[in-house]
Amino acid sequence: MPAGEGWTETEAFEPVVKDGRLYGRGTADDKGPAVAALYAMRAVKELGLPVKKNVRLILGTDEECGSSDIAEYYEREPEAPMTFSPDASFPVINTEKGRLEGHFSASFAPAAADARLVRLEAGIKVNVVPGKAKAVVAGVDLDTLKKTAEETEAETGISFSLEQTEEGMEITAQGEGAHASTPQEGKNALTGLLVYLTRLPLTDCPQMQAVRSLVKLFPHGDTRGEAVGIAMEDELSGALTLAFSMLRVGEDSLEGMFDSRCPICGNKDNVLRVVKAAMAAEGILLQNDSMTPPHHVDGESHFVKTLLKAYEEYTGQKGACQFTGGGTYVHDLKNGVAFGAAMPGTDNHMHGADEFAVVDELVASAKIFAQVITDLCG
Repeated sequence: MPAGEGWTETEAFEPVVKDGRLYGRGTADDKGPAVAALYAMRAVKELGLPVKKNVRLILGTDEECGSSDIAEYYEREPEAPMTFSPDASFPVINTEKGRLEGHFSASFAPAAADARLVRLEAGIKVNVVPGKAKAVVAGVDLDTLKKTAEETEAETGISFSLEQTEEGMEITAQGEGAHASTPQEGKNALTGLLVYLTRLPLTDCPQMQAVRSLVKLFPHGDTRGEAVGIAMEDELSGALTLAFSMLRVGEDSLEGMFDSRCPICGNKDNVLRVVKAAMAAEGILLQNDSMTPPHHVDGESHFVKTLLKAYEEYTGQKGACQFTGGGTYVHDLKNGVAFGAAMPGTDNHMHGADEFAVVDELVASAKIFAQVITDLCG
């Protein structure tokens, strides 16, 4: 994950402990949990606890960008009969939603106009709700820009700042970043900026028609894909989510990405093809031909019940299976679940500013992991 902006407790890659919290990028997702797992293995070994089955800690570096490394790993190694990844929260996540990482583009004839959008840039990664977005416009007076900014902020909750540059007036939209699997927890600066631009008296041209189409397809505040026709949910895995996360607009083309996490009931026919048709009707090409299916492991299995038992023993809390919109390294493993390392109710600000891990929770996680290793392998 990139550092991102808005850090207040420390610099992103300068970890610091304050009030029982370890702040820094990756402390919760996923370096802290990896260390907890390593210490759990060390504890089992140094205590001399008898185990009859092997335990292996697998560390990768591409989980945020497609998990290509874990795929290559399992081309060379046999898949373990039981696998857990401490890449989420307790008690046990046995269902991971499917995913459509939409990549789209459009081309149009450039227009010679005085009042125009020069360029737009937003987004750092497809799986991050953008907390900041920028655009440059020319040919619009300052009073109109300020008035529109005030009106749009009141409507969207996104704030706007203006700075004169050689190209024109640079507009910075400031929202609040979030993980793309929980877009409702953020304030999308990109969708807010698009609303702002469509309220300006810019010359009507193919470029701005495309921008208005994006506002129609991905309106600000629509985090469930209602406008594009794919809103759905089921009891097992909850509601579909959609985050419009990246966009570049120039004088003759645009390119962007969105991140949709789809419940068990979602598939190629009722998600991918529906979005593709809706975008095509607006002259925008969705380049995807496939999507990642959801993942589910039986919650009544011995494996899952063993994990829940250890969680209950060490926390005193009732354990139950959960679902997530996030994806982990176990998504394509037959018997893989996410297990820890955050406790229920702890918001670690994963992928956001001031990410942290609670030190006591990491220690408790190590104890739980050690117990699970003993129970499953002893």
